[in-house]
Formats: sequence, structure tokens, C-alpha cells
Amino acid sequence: MVKGFSRTQILLHWAVALLILFNLIFSDAMSELWDQIEHTGPMPTTTGAWVHIAVGVAVLALVAWRLALRVTRGAPHAPAGTHPLLKFAGDAGHIALYALMIALPVSGLLAFFGGFDSLAELHGGVFKVLLWALIALHVLAALYHHFFLKDGLLNRMRKPG
Repeated sequence: MVKGFSRTQILLHWAVALLILFNLIFSDAMSELWDQIEHTGPMPTTTGAWVHIAVGVAVLALVAWRLALRVTRGAPHAPAGTHPLLKFAGDAGHIALYALMIALPVSGLLAFFGGFDSLAELHGGVFKVLLWALIALHVLAALYHHFFLKDGLLNRMRKPG
């Protein structure tokens, strides 16, 4: 049984979190470029768009690495005494986060380089909103565990175990 996350797993968690936040906060360059492409046709991309794409590809690569580590090394179980509904919600939330961390970069790449307009709408609309919501729930759940349940769950992403 794994008692905690490895240093690499923790670093990957925070690196992916920062990259995702960067792209969510600074996605305007990509949105503006996509609007221009829809109205005037293909044009050279801006530096901001290339940064957005590069960060998205980095997220996809790091998430693949995280999943490989999760499969090969494992992840710690929920803290002892965790209510089954909380455990289910945590597991479902993590699955949804991983799914979106894959779906967002893939849909963005297919939309931009493959010209799939419907994927562009999903990428910048539904997927983006869902990711913001899941991030908020993830943070709130971690804070709930730390300050109300005081079960040490948050510490698993602060120091290797």
C-alpha cells in the first residue's frame, strides 16, 4: 500500500496546476486568434497563440507522465474513516479532472490544426467551464479535508510520503 505521493508525483501535480491556470487565465490571445480565423480565414498565428498551444501540449505530456506514475507506483488511499460518499466523490472528481486534462489539449489541437469548429466550441466553452468548476471543487475539497476533517489529506501534495 502506497502511503503518499512521490516527490515526482507532487512536482508534476503542481506543474500541471500552474500550466493549466496559466492557460485558463491567459487564453484571450487564442480566443482572439480563433475569432479572426473564423472571420477572415487562416492567418499567421500570434506569439500568444503559440504559447497557449505549447502550454497545452506540455499539460498533455505531463498528465500522461502523471497517469503512468499513478499506474506503476500507485496513489495513496483515502484517509482512514473517510465516508464512502466522500471517497466516491473524490474518485469521480479525479477521473473527471484527468479526463478534462486530456480532452482540453486534444480538442484544442484538433480544432486548431484539424479545423474542427465543433471541437473549438467545446474546448473554449463547455470543457473550459467544466475545468474551472472542477478546479474550484478540488481546491474546496482539499481545504475541507485540511481545516474541517483534519485528516492530513492536503499534506500528501505538500511533502513526499
